[in-house]
Formats: sequence, structure tokens, C-alpha cells
Amino acid sequence: MDYSYLSANWTAVRARVAQACRDAGREPSEVAILPVSKTFGAEVVRAAAALGLHRFGENRVQEVREKAPLLADCGIEWVIIGPLQTNKAKDVARLAHEVQTLDRVELAEALDHRLQIEGRALDVLLQVKTSPEESKHGLSPDDLAPLLMQLRRFDTLRVQGLMTIATHTDDTAEVRRCFRQLRELRDAMTADGHALPRLSMGMSGDFALAIAEGATEVRIGSAIFGMRTATVS
Repeated sequence: MDYSYLSANWTAVRARVAQACRDAGREPSEVAILPVSKTFGAEVVRAAAALGLHRFGENRVQEVREKAPLLADCGIEWVIIGPLQTNKAKDVARLAHEVQTLDRVELAEALDHRLQIEGRALDVLLQVKTSPEESKHGLSPDDLAPLLMQLRRFDTLRVQGLMTIATHTDDTAEVRRCFRQLRELRDAMTADGHALPRLSMGMSGDFALAIAEGATEVRIGSAIFGMRTATVS
């Protein structure tokens, strides 16, 4: 199958992100792009990896478990960006390189236990719920400081920053509010002694707003891979 569209899409996305950075008075080198390959099969990810991409975001651990063996020769780092249950900790500890959706101490404990068995450590971001939508996941902003303190006892979890998903709306002021809230939370936590250099926020439809509010990484799926498919091969 012809996957040449991936190269064109990747080039276009990088150009759009770079322009959004310049519009916000920032350097393009300040913002990383995480390609989100959820629902796309291993052959599509392999074609993307051939372009030099090596980190891929996935919502479901099951998809990582299916794709990882087929792509073991590609040097891929899998990033979990979807809600995570404690019973998936074993697979995450074995296969993932990063989790961006840590939101409770019970999950941290489960991951730490399995990571100790695997002899590994994991980069993690804390997902904070900045949107009022019930469909959005993450911990309450008020619970962030206590969780950060609790996480200090887990040597296997390297806390790198925060993640959020903005309200799904055409109201750009509301979307920016979500991103601004995460940045301000990060700044407040930094003032309290927590090193949180990374802010993962913004997707295909709103990444320019996220960059304007301080994102250090944007998660891009459809703009790179096209419309999502229903199955994974």
C-alpha cells in the first residue's frame, strides 16, 4: 500500500507547528510533536517510523501489546495517552516508555510494583482535568500538589510534567483557558519545588492555542495519519 501521504502530512504538520511557535513568539525547537497512532495498524506505524519518527502515542494498552511485537525492529518508544487501569500496569511496565495519564496514587503503586519486577523506570506526566466535560479524565487541580508529594517515594516513576485535554468546543477562549490553567498550575508547583518542565497539551484541532499558552509537546493524530480507522491490524 502507498503510504507516501504520511511524508506529506508530517512535513505539513511540522510547518504548521513551527508557524504556531513563531506566531506565539517562541522557537519551534521548544515544542515537540507526539504522533498519535491509535487505531492505525502496525504497517502504518512502520511507514511513519521510516520517516524518522520514533515516539508514538497510543490510547489503549491492548493496541501497544498487539503492535509492539510486529515493530520490535523499529526502535519505537510507546507513549500511553489514554485512561489507564491498574490491571494494565504489567503490560505498561513491560512495553511502554512513558505514561502521560497518571492521575492517582493507586495507579502509581501498581506501576511501581511492576516496574520493580521488570527492573525499569518510566517517564510519567500527570493528567489534570481542566475541562468541565464529564468525558474528560484526570485529577482535580486541587489534588495535584498532594499527588506530587506522594509520588516522590516511587523511584521507578520519573515525573516530567503535566498533561491535559481541553474542552471540545469552538470557543477558543474556553480552550485557551484550559491550557492556561495547566501552565499556571505547573508554574505554581514549580515555585513549590517540583520540577515539571513538560506540558503536553493540544491536538490536531487546537495545538496552535496550546502552543500560545506554553505547550512543550502537542499530540497530533489525524493531521498526520488521516481519519481514524475502526480496526487495528
